[in-house]
Amino acid sequence: MLLVIDVGNTNIVFGVYLKDELVFDWRISSDKNKTSDEYGLLFKDFFDFASINIEKLDDIIISSVVPNLMHTISAACKRYLGKEPIIVSNEINLGIINKYKNPNEVGTDRLVTAVAAYNNYGGPSIIVDIGTAITLDYINKDGEYLGGIIAPGIEISADALFNKTAKLPKIDLAIPSSIIGRSTRESMQSGLVYGCIGLVDFLIGKMLDSEGLSEKEVQIIGTGGFAALISNNSKYIQLVDKMLALEGLRIIYDRNKKKKD
Repeated sequence: MLLVIDVGNTNIVFGVYLKDELVFDWRISSDKNKTSDEYGLLFKDFFDFASINIEKLDDIIISSVVPNLMHTISAACKRYLGKEPIIVSNEINLGIINKYKNPNEVGTDRLVTAVAAYNNYGGPSIIVDIGTAITLDYINKDGEYLGGIIAPGIEISADALFNKTAKLPKIDLAIPSSIIGRSTRESMQSGLVYGCIGLVDFLIGKMLDSEGLSEKEVQIIGTGGFAALISNNSKYIQLVDKMLALEGLRIIYDRNKKKKD
């Protein structure tokens, strides 16, 4: 039994694998103010809710883009779950080749989803992660991670409108009934949601052009918290896999567990 933990800027997504099957998964808010004790007890509460015996937990693997939380959650795992977690980095076997100019500069979240995409769907692949930020990452047919694009996420854009204007309200993010909004709420939804879809599709098109590929020659996968909202309305994204990061963590663990043993 393997616990996989993906620590993001907005959410922490974690789940439990029994062999190759994800049997439980949860999402909680990332909170830099929480202590390792608080996170440790939180993990135990989720395990208790799912009737999971902690004693049967074999191992833990963590990917984090929040350095402070990496230490906190690692300490929580050691004290409350009794396991020293594997930490994803360029120092372990990812099964892909990181061709970034500075390999240590790329976020492990981007590498983890690239691993899962290449392993499960093949290459070349474009991974569109629609979360706090929007990232598009490219991995070629030879398993080389070449890099990608980082843009502001839809929530960041919505918060900017709310915080930087005097009269625009905080709204729910959903597809409006018409591209031409008939209210302030609908007008904002149209700009934010359709604007994000347009951004994603334009960037995918430019990536395909840069590599001389057609969309039929590339696997284009949506993932992240807003994957369904944006991907289902994209002309390029072919499938949505919201658990891509957790699957990547499992694959990386399988590649490295013998070394740990």
